[in-house]
Amino acid sequence: MGRKITYRTEDEVRDDAKIILGFNVLEENVRQGTGQITTFNQLGFRGNINKPDGWYLPDDKTDVAIILETKSENEDIALEKWVRELEKNVSIVMTQYKKVVGILYNGIDVRVFKNNDEIFQIPKTLQNKIYYKFLFNQDTIDKQKIYSLTKRINDCLHTEFGIKNLYHRMIFTACALVGCRYGAILVEGMDFTLMKNSILNTLSKSLEKSRQQNLKLDLLIEVYSEIKMNNSTNQEAIDSFITWVMEISDCVNSDFWNGEDVMGIFFNEFNRYKKKSESGQVFTPDHITSFMYRLIHVNQNDYILDAACGSGAFLVKAMCNMMKEAGGVNTNKASEVKYKQLFGIEFDREIFALACANMLIHKDGKTNLEQLDTRTKEACEWIKKKPITKVLMNPPFERKYGCITIVDNVLKNVKEHTECAFILPDKKLEKDNGKKLLKHSTLKKIIKLPEKLFSGVTTSIFVFEAGVPHAEKDIFTCYIVDDGLETVKNQGRQDIKNRWQEIEDKWIEIIEKQTGDETIQWIKPQEHLSYQLPKKPFEICEEDFNKTMLDYLLYKEEIETKELAEIIAQKVLYNSNVENKANEISINFKKGQNK
Repeated sequence: MGRKITYRTEDEVRDDAKIILGFNVLEENVRQGTGQITTFNQLGFRGNINKPDGWYLPDDKTDVAIILETKSENEDIALEKWVRELEKNVSIVMTQYKKVVGILYNGIDVRVFKNNDEIFQIPKTLQNKIYYKFLFNQDTIDKQKIYSLTKRINDCLHTEFGIKNLYHRMIFTACALVGCRYGAILVEGMDFTLMKNSILNTLSKSLEKSRQQNLKLDLLIEVYSEIKMNNSTNQEAIDSFITWVMEISDCVNSDFWNGEDVMGIFFNEFNRYKKKSESGQVFTPDHITSFMYRLIHVNQNDYILDAACGSGAFLVKAMCNMMKEAGGVNTNKASEVKYKQLFGIEFDREIFALACANMLIHKDGKTNLEQLDTRTKEACEWIKKKPITKVLMNPPFERKYGCITIVDNVLKNVKEHTECAFILPDKKLEKDNGKKLLKHSTLKKIIKLPEKLFSGVTTSIFVFEAGVPHAEKDIFTCYIVDDGLETVKNQGRQDIKNRWQEIEDKWIEIIEKQTGDETIQWIKPQEHLSYQLPKKPFEICEEDFNKTMLDYLLYKEEIETKELAEIIAQKVLYNSNVENKANEISINFKKGQNK
C-alpha cells in the first residue's frame, strides 16, 4: 500500500501564516491578527459580520492595509471561488483604505492582489508583511534629476572643496551616501569639519560588525581619511552639497528601485570626466550590464563573479535584478542574494574602496569583495574555492594590465561549464594570443557592441563556456549597430527616448534563436576570433579618376600641390568675381589676372 499523504488543515496554515507575516509581533497604532472569530464589525467596519482569516489595519488610513485568506493545503487556490471570497473582504477594507493588499494562501502556493488586481511578479513563497506593504511604493524615478545633482556635486567638490582627484570626489560622495544610509547627521548650517567628521564617525560605526568578517573594509576609512581638500568656509556650498547628497540618498534608498539605476547614473556621470583609470579600468555603461545579465541567463539562484569589479557595476546590477526576480528587497531571498551570492575582486586600492562604498550603500555583499590581483595564484585559489555559476566582467583592456591573463585565470578556476561573459576590444583575442583560451574553454558567442560605447576603442562581448575545449566548432557572431542612446550636452550618452529596452529585448531574442538579423555570421576559429565587418566593394568614380590624373601631371611637372592650392586660393579670393546663379557657382578672373 502507498504512503498516505497528510495535508495541513486551514487552522494550521493560518497559524503558520501569522508567524511568517509577522502578525504576531506587536506594533503600535496597528490592529493585526488572525482567526475566524473576529468580524469586520468588531474591526471598525460597521454592520459587516464577515470574518477575515487575517488582518493588518493601521490607524493611519493612508497607510497600507493587508487582508489574509487561508485555505488548507489540499485546496486549490487557483479556483475562482476562493478569489471571489478574498475580493469581497478586500472590498470591505477599501471602504476605509485606499491601499489594500489581499493575500490568498494555502500553505504551499500564494496569490497576491493590490486593490483586487492580481500581481504576478512576486515570490512564490509567503513573505513578511513589510514586503507586501512596499508593493505600493512609487515605481518611477527622475533620472534626469540624478544626472543634474551628480554634476553639481562633482563641480562643487572640485571647485569649492578643492578635491582635484576624480576618484576622491567619487569616494567622498559615496561615503557621504553610506553615511546617510547609516544615520549620519548631515544638516544645513553645519560647518565643513563637522560635516566631514560626521561622515567619518558614521562610517566607522557602520563597519564595526562588518570589520569582524572582513578586515579589508578598514581600507574604505583609510582612503576617505586620505582625501585632500580645502577646509571650505563657503557655507552655501556646504549646505548645497548636503542637500544634493540627501536627495540622491532618497533615490538610492528607494525600495522599489533598490538603487541600481541611481547608482548607475551616479558612477557614469562621474566617469564621463575620465573614461579610464591609471590601472586600465573602463567602466561599463548601465544598459550593457543589464544586457549581459540577460545574455548569459543569470537568475536569482546564481553565484556571480566579477574578478575585475571596478566600482561594482556588474555586482550591483546582478544583485538588483536577482532581488527583483525573488520579489524585492524585503524578501527572505534578498538577504541570501546580498550576503552569499556576489563575489568581486579589484586590484586598484582606491577603486576597491569605491566598490566597498557602493556595496555598503546597498547594505549587501561587502564581505565577498577582495583586494587582489587576478593575475596571481592567490586570486586563482580564492576563485576556485567559491561556488561561482556565472561570470560577468569588463577587465582592463591593455596588455600591460594582463587582460588575457585575467580572462585565462578566471576560465581555468571556475567550475566546468560555467558561462562567462567578458567585454574586450574587438581584436583582443587575435592580437594577444587569445587562441590559448580555446584549449580549455569554448567561445560560444561574439556580440559586437555599438562603436560609440567606449571612447577610442571598439568592443565586443565574448561569451565562453569554461572547462570545455573549443575544438573546431564555428562561433556565432552578430553586431548591435545602434543602442538607441544619444549624446546630451554635458551629460554624456543617455537613453533619452527610452529606446534601449526594446532594442535589448530584440537582440536577446535574436541571439537566443541565432537568426533574425542580417549582421549574423558564423566564423571559423582557425580564421578569426572577432566579428568581421563586411568589406566595402571597390568603386571608382570620374572625380577619383580625374584627381588621380591631375596628381600625376603635377608630379611630372614637379609642381607642389600645396603651393598650387595657395596660388589658386589667392586668385579666387582677391582677383576674381564669384557669382552664384541657379545653384551654380562661376568664377571669372578679372582682366589681366588670368595667369
